Amino acid sequence: MSDSIVIIPTYNEKENIEKIIRAVFGLEKDFDILVIDDGSPDGTADIVKRMMADEFTDRLFIVERSGKLGLGTAYIAGFKWSLEHGYDYIFEMDADFSHDPNDLPRLYAACHDEGGDVSVGSRYITGVNVVNWPMGRVLMSYFASKYVRFITGIPVHDTTAGFVCYRRKVIEAIDLDNIRFKGYAFQIEMKYTAYKKGYKVTEVPVIFVNRREGTSKMSGGIFSEALFGVIRLRLGI
Repeated sequence: MSDSIVIIPTYNEKENIEKIIRAVFGLEKDFDILVIDDGSPDGTADIVKRMMADEFTDRLFIVERSGKLGLGTAYIAGFKWSLEHGYDYIFEMDADFSHDPNDLPRLYAACHDEGGDVSVGSRYITGVNVVNWPMGRVLMSYFASKYVRFITGIPVHDTTAGFVCYRRKVIEAIDLDNIRFKGYAFQIEMKYTAYKKGYKVTEVPVIFVNRREGTSKMSGGIFSEALFGVIRLRLGI
């Protein structure tokens, strides 16, 4: 068993899931993988279960949920599972290769070797490192992170990032049942909560590449939740 687990939420990711699993398992550093599948009608879970049975019995795991219950609840289910199974470093990563699996060891090192409690794969710490996004979406994401930083005071450039490593003690210290946001504001709330509890949040520069296969889950409602939710977070309401 590895000391690290990568949580990958999925909904209709049959084009990507086998490739991303093999990419993670091909790294020199050992990472286990937990897939949280929200009832994908395209057979994503079947692919994972076949790989579990045929090749990766002790390294690949799946939690199947009925229907789309939200990104935040998927990660919370993954966090609870990971704590129960004794992992010390718990990662969030997308299935669609927008997050490069080769960056996982860098996020791990930022916590394991360099004293971070939370390490964030940051698109914005060295400018704007985003590939193949429409300019409007780049600007929306970039200024949303600036806005969050201004409102909350959290010293993180990429507050909405979904490529993150948490030390076990951080997840244990957060009351997961009281995390209120389900969409991308979940990412902000987790980082803000860790920061407010005094944990060291560090950023590792990464290049974010828009998905090549499958369908994006992004929507305008996700951003509005983030924008208005930040004020509620800051005011504690």
